[in-house]
Amino acid sequence: MPTFNYKNTAISYTLSGRGPAIVLLHGFLENQSIWHFHAVNLSFLHTVITIDLLGHGQSECLGYIHTMEENAAMVIELLKHLEIEKAHFVGHSMGGYVVLAIADLMPQWVKSLVLLNSTALPDSEERQQNRNRAIQLIKKDCPTYISMCIHNLFSEKTRSHFTAAIEQLKVEALQTPVQGIIASLEGMKIRKDRVFILKEKNYKKLIILGQNDSVLPIEEQKKSLKNTFTKMVVLEGGHVSFIENKLELLDALVLFFKKP
Repeated sequence: MPTFNYKNTAISYTLSGRGPAIVLLHGFLENQSIWHFHAVNLSFLHTVITIDLLGHGQSECLGYIHTMEENAAMVIELLKHLEIEKAHFVGHSMGGYVVLAIADLMPQWVKSLVLLNSTALPDSEERQQNRNRAIQLIKKDCPTYISMCIHNLFSEKTRSHFTAAIEQLKVEALQTPVQGIIASLEGMKIRKDRVFILKEKNYKKLIILGQNDSVLPIEEQKKSLKNTFTKMVVLEGGHVSFIENKLELLDALVLFFKKP
């Protein structure tokens, strides 16, 4: 895979297809390989860019706190390097937080945005405390933390159907350096409330949620979307719709990008 130098840090990415650009950003403990199926199918009509975020996949760490803003700046620098002036952005979970940071700080780059199993809300105090506890566990026993974390991404109903996918996600996650894991938790913990982005009329927005997502309870997310200009699609399953609802997700994305 090609790499790009950002602040003396190697960033791994892929580039495929031809047409209007779509940037696909993975979530926490994941890497750009989660998008393989969707990238291949979207690349028939689009230029598709997938990126390993800081400290994930084959991208190196940059310090000890990977803020959403730093990831956003890195993504935009890569687009400049690729001579892409504007793009549609899709972000899964943490990747969605990065998309929102781009929309906030560099809106001129955004044609449209899609949040997948993600939220514009900041961490609650309870959530921040949970992240602090997670950091302590990671320092003591990272493999146990990863196993628990991946297990909880799936709904009770889908876990038994995707045992191989769960194991593969664990294998990929175990390759994430501890520094990268903790730096991302620290960055997510301090991210901003960006619900205001979803209230703007300047371009299309879509949020795709899992009906039984234990990470982002759906009722709270629905409440945050009231009085916004953001379309919502709800799929069966939990926090990993790119696995649990692979085809339905592709259909939703194709339809969204097709409509003016």
